[in-house]
Amino acid sequence: MALDFISPSMRAAGTDLTISVSPLGLIELSDEEFEVHGPRLTRYSNAAAFYLGHHWAYRRAPGEPQITANYVAAFSDYLTNFTFGKSVMFQVDPEFTHITPALLERIWNQDNRKDDLLWGMGNLGSVYGDVFVKIAYEPEYENVATGEIEPGRVRILPINPSFCYPEWHPHDKDRMIRFKLKYRFWSTAPEGTRMVNTYVEILTDQYIEEYVNDELIDRRPNPLGFIPIVHIANKPVAASPWGLSDVQDIIPLNRTFNELATDILDIINYHVAPITIITGAKAANLEMGANKVWALPQKDARVENLTGGADGLAPAIEFMQMLKLWMHELMGVPQNAMGAEQQISNTSGVALAIQYFPTMLKYSLKKTQYGNGFRKISQMSLKTLLFFEPDQAVYNPSTDGIMREGQPPYIDILDPAIYNIEVMFPPPLPQDQLVVLNEIMTELQLGLESKAGALRKLGEQFPDEKLQELFMEQIDDTKMAGAQRILNAQIDAAIIMLTGVVPDGGAQPVDSGEHTESTSKSSTGTTTKKTTDKGPTVGPTGQSPLTPMPGMGDIAQAVDGSQANLMADLVTQAFGTKLPQRRQVASNPESPGLDSIG
Repeated sequence: MALDFISPSMRAAGTDLTISVSPLGLIELSDEEFEVHGPRLTRYSNAAAFYLGHHWAYRRAPGEPQITANYVAAFSDYLTNFTFGKSVMFQVDPEFTHITPALLERIWNQDNRKDDLLWGMGNLGSVYGDVFVKIAYEPEYENVATGEIEPGRVRILPINPSFCYPEWHPHDKDRMIRFKLKYRFWSTAPEGTRMVNTYVEILTDQYIEEYVNDELIDRRPNPLGFIPIVHIANKPVAASPWGLSDVQDIIPLNRTFNELATDILDIINYHVAPITIITGAKAANLEMGANKVWALPQKDARVENLTGGADGLAPAIEFMQMLKLWMHELMGVPQNAMGAEQQISNTSGVALAIQYFPTMLKYSLKKTQYGNGFRKISQMSLKTLLFFEPDQAVYNPSTDGIMREGQPPYIDILDPAIYNIEVMFPPPLPQDQLVVLNEIMTELQLGLESKAGALRKLGEQFPDEKLQELFMEQIDDTKMAGAQRILNAQIDAAIIMLTGVVPDGGAQPVDSGEHTESTSKSSTGTTTKKTTDKGPTVGPTGQSPLTPMPGMGDIAQAVDGSQANLMADLVTQAFGTKLPQRRQVASNPESPGLDSIG
C-alpha cells in the first residue's frame, strides 16, 4: 500500500494544522502560546493557504483534473489595489511645514519604498486580518563590496503576523505592554550541515532581549522609551484587539466553486470518452477507433455507451454562477469590476460612486483603520529619526521646504505638535480632471479656497514649493518677454535709421528729452542764443524719492542694486552668447562620461 504524505499547506487548506505558511512550516508553540494565539494562527494559516492557491485538502490520482479558480487572491488583490493604488499623502501642523514634510518624505520614499510598503501592509491585512509593522534604525555602515559609506536610515518593516505574539494591557486593548517576535531561520553548522534555528526578540518600553534557540544572546535598554511596533486591525471586532480578514467569508464558497467545476469537467471528459457496454460479443474481435464499422454476427448482440450525468450540467453551472455572485456580494466588489464585459459610457463621478458603493464602504473602513496605523508609523519613525540623528531637527534650506515668517528654525523632539500628522487618501475612483479643475476654479473665484489648498486637491504633497516654482517661472517668463521687447526695439530702430520710416506695428521713437533755449547779452551788446538738449534718463536720478525707514537701511541703494541686476539679466537674455554648446565623448574608455562641455 502506497502512502501519500501531503504538504502542510494542503493540510492547512483542510484546517487541521496550525502553521505559518512559509518554507519552514510549523513553529513549535508553548502551551500558553497555543492557548492564547492558537485560534488566531489557525485562521491565518487557512487564509494564507487559500490565497497561495492551496484549495484542496486531498490530491487526486495522476491524470485526474483538479481545477483551482483562486478567487480569494483575486478579490484580495483588488481591494488592496483599490485602497492603496494611488498611494497616500501626509499633512502636518502648519507651524512645521518647512521641516516635517521633508523628513517624512525621506523616511517613506528615500529610506524605504512607500509604494511597496503600502502594498505589503494592505496585502497582509487583507489576507491575515492583522498587520504588524516594526520601526528600526539602521546606522551607517561601509559597503564592503564598493567601499562606500551607506548613510543611516529609518526602516519600516512589515512582519508576518504568524511570527507576532503581542501582549495587551488587561484593561486597554489598544495598549501593547510587551511584544514577542518568533520565527525560524536557516544557518550552516561548523561541520557544514544545514540547521534550523529559532529566533526570539522580546520588546518592552524599557528593555530589548534577543534569543537564539532559547539562549539569551543580547539584552539592552530600549533607548526610545516605547515599543516600536504598530498593529493595524484590517476589520476591527468590538472588544477584541484582533482584526478579521477580507477573504475569510468566501473561502468555503471558493472551495465549493472549485469542487463543482471539477465535477463538471469530469462529466464532460466522461462524455468525450464514455464507457462502452458490449452485450453478446467480445471486444477483442472489434476494432477500436473513429470511422470504424462493426458487424456483429450474433443477432442478440448489443453495443451502447454508458450515459448519465449530463442532465445535471445546467443546474450545476447555474449554481456556480450563484456562488460567484455571492462571492462578489460578500467582498463588496461589483461583477463588472473583475473584467465582466460592459458598454463604454461617460459615467459621472456620482453615478460611479453609487455603482461602487459596496466597495466604497470597504474602502472607508480601510481608510479609517490604515490611516490611523500610518499616522502611528509616521510618528514613531519621526521620533526614531530625531533620536538617532538630532541634527535633522534643524532647518536645512537645501533639503527642507520654504520657511515662512514666524516658523521656528528648528523643531523640538519633545514638542507634541510636530507629531500632529494626518494621512490623506486620494479618491480611489477615476475623476474627470476638467470637472475637478472647474470646481477648484469656482472656489478660487469665490474666495473659498487658497492656491495651496487647490494644489493639495490636485494631489500635490508640497504646495509651498510648487507655488515658489510657479512664481520663479513667471519671473523668468517676464524677463524673457522683456528681452524680446528690447530686441524688437533694436530692430525697429535699425529700420528707422535705414529707411526713415517707422515699421508697421512698431513703437514710436522716444522723445529726445528736454529741449531748452537761453539768451544772453554781452557787455558789447551782442546777443547770444544757447540751445540745450537733455536726453531721456532711465532710473532714478538725483535724490531718491524713497525715504529711508527705521531699521531698513538705504532702500534707494537696494532698489538701484536690484534694478542694475535686472538690467544685466535683460541684456544677457537679449544679447547673451550665441555659441552653441557641444558635448565631447570621453577619450578615456575607463572613465566614461564627458570630457568637457563647451
